[in-house]
Amino acid sequence: MGGLKNFFPFVYSVMIVGSLSLMAIPFLSGFYSKDLILELAFSQYSFSGIYAYILGTISAALTAFYSFRLISLVFLTVPNASRNTYLNSHESNIFVIIPLIILALFSIFFGYISADLFVGVGSDFFGNSLFTHPNNIHLIEAEFSLPIYIKLTPLILSILGGFLGLILYHKNGEILISFTDNLLGRKIYTFLNAKYLLDIIYNHYIIRFGLQLGYNISKILDSGVIELLGPYGISSSLINTGKNISKLDTGIITTYSIYITLSLLSLLFLVFIPILIDNSLLNEIRLIIIYVSALLIVLLPSS
Repeated sequence: MGGLKNFFPFVYSVMIVGSLSLMAIPFLSGFYSKDLILELAFSQYSFSGIYAYILGTISAALTAFYSFRLISLVFLTVPNASRNTYLNSHESNIFVIIPLIILALFSIFFGYISADLFVGVGSDFFGNSLFTHPNNIHLIEAEFSLPIYIKLTPLILSILGGFLGLILYHKNGEILISFTDNLLGRKIYTFLNAKYLLDIIYNHYIIRFGLQLGYNISKILDSGVIELLGPYGISSSLINTGKNISKLDTGIITTYSIYITLSLLSLLFLVFIPILIDNSLLNEIRLIIIYVSALLIVLLPSS
C-alpha cells in the first residue's frame, strides 16, 4: 500500500523499535544477544568460528536491509492503494496493541537491564541447569581480548544495511529503477530478482529430469510391462487364444481329419516317448520345447 505512517502511527513506531533492536543498535535488546553470539564465534580462533562470524555479520547487514526496506515500502513511500482503502484503514484493536507495547518495551529495556544477569561475566543465574565444558568457555576472550574493529563491524554493516534499505526504496525505489536504465543494471537486477537463477537451474535440470523419468516409467513400466503381465495382458492373451482356436472350426471334414491325425500322433508321441529316447534331462527339455513349438504353430493364426 505505502504511505501508512500517518494512518498507523503506533504500528509504525513499534516497527521502528523492533527493527532497531533487530539491527543490534547499542543498548537495545538485540545488541546484547546478536553481537555477543558473533563475538563468541570469533573468539574460538578456529576456521569454523571465523566462518560463522563472517556469515553472521553478513546476515546481520541483510537483516537490517530488509527490515528498513519493509518500513520504507509500507510506511514511507507514496501511497499506492485506492483512496477508499486508506479511508477504511485504522489501528489494530487493544488485543494487538497490548502485546506490541510489551514487545516494544522489552526490546528497549530488557537487554540493558538484564544482560549481566543472563550472560554477564561471572553470573551464576543459570547455576547448574546449563553445563558448559571448560574447552568451550570463550566469554572472557570475547569480552576483553577481541580487537575493537571485530566488535564494531557487525554494527557498522547493520547501520549501512538499514541506510541502504531506506535510500534504495525511497519513493517507490526510484534509485533502483534508474539503476536499470543501462544493460549492466538490468542484468544485475534480473539476476537478483530471479533469485540467482536457482529456480531456472532447479526446473531445467531437476524437475525436467524428474518429469521425463516419470513419463518413461508411465509409458514403459505402467503401460508396458505391468499392463502386459497384469490383468489386461492376461485377459488379452486369453481372448486372442480363444479367437485363434475358434478359427480352427472351419466346418471342412478334411481339416477335422488333419486335427484327428495330429492329435493321434501327439498322443502316441507322449505314450512312447520314454521308449524312443534316452532319459537324460537334456533330451526331455529338447522334446518339450519341440512339442510346445508345434502346439504354438497350430494355435497361432496363420498369416
